Amino acid sequence: MPKIGGMSNQERKTELYKLGEFRLIDRLTGSFGKLHETTIMGVGDDAAVVDVGSKYMVITTDLLLEGIHFDLTYFPLKHLGYKAVVVNLSDVYAMNATPTQITVSIGVSKRFGVEDLEELYAGVKMACERYGVDMVGGDTSSSMTGLTISITALGEVSKTDITYRRGAKANDLICVTGNLGAAYMGLQLLEREKRVFESSPGAKPKLEGNSYILERMLKPEVRKDTLQKLRDNKIKPTAMIDISDGLSSDLLHICKNSGVGCKIYADKIPIDSQTAQMAEEFGIEPLVAALNGGEDYELLFTIPLEEFQNVSKIDGIATIGHITAESSGANLISPAGDEIRLTAQGWNALAKE
Repeated sequence: MPKIGGMSNQERKTELYKLGEFRLIDRLTGSFGKLHETTIMGVGDDAAVVDVGSKYMVITTDLLLEGIHFDLTYFPLKHLGYKAVVVNLSDVYAMNATPTQITVSIGVSKRFGVEDLEELYAGVKMACERYGVDMVGGDTSSSMTGLTISITALGEVSKTDITYRRGAKANDLICVTGNLGAAYMGLQLLEREKRVFESSPGAKPKLEGNSYILERMLKPEVRKDTLQKLRDNKIKPTAMIDISDGLSSDLLHICKNSGVGCKIYADKIPIDSQTAQMAEEFGIEPLVAALNGGEDYELLFTIPLEEFQNVSKIDGIATIGHITAESSGANLISPAGDEIRLTAQGWNALAKE
């Protein structure tokens, strides 16, 4: 009888999707303690935090799998290399830290040639130069299932500036950089044109006029300039996270870690006109794309109420609500004033097929 890890295939096992990614992580790592005083933050935030003397070092890693996280039918390898770096740097910035180094590990199947990998690494190099980080190592292996990319990013931050998900307090304002839902609608457009191409190989993709949402999906950027403006105005977020799984899911992470509730207002959530137009074309409510789409890599953070006037002067930041007592729950307020309970409906890496 075939076995996996010593367990008979006929024995009852809990399917991964029933827990979901974050409950699974809690279950697998909950028994791990800290053996070193230098470990300040382990599992449970955008990055781990290690005391290295006068500063903290932050460490984060992401795994990207072909067919799960990206589709090479429409994803240029150079763009993929760039995005693979940026999604890790986004986690570093979400700790209010500055990225300094990365390592890059890849698994490749035989269908990739040297020139393909050169394209991938050209994108990695472009991101390193754009964000001022060094590529300092990694690993390369063969793969039976296409392309796998794993990047680890390191960063540094002063001990007084470090920001976690857990610091939000009642009456804090909830702010977000940029706009939301664009990457999701860019993905919907690419997937639609892929289906058209597969049914009619000679068909030309209809992508004109949608460069913004396509770029948000294929070549995202991190709002490092906005963080610098916050520092210039002496505004320190009380809690922060990057929006990778969707506004609703990531805001709930802040609420859970901080032991608070929240109210956000539907008419305050920033949505680009191109996103709204494409959502209408697909019959999708733009607000749904903004709440649940994910992969925007914008920064979601909270600040003290008294900073409202100061943050209002900074371009590219929208105040979308405020933190409440935990007993109030997490709620979306409609334009009509109705309260709708927020639920985590964003990206789930372990969703049942």
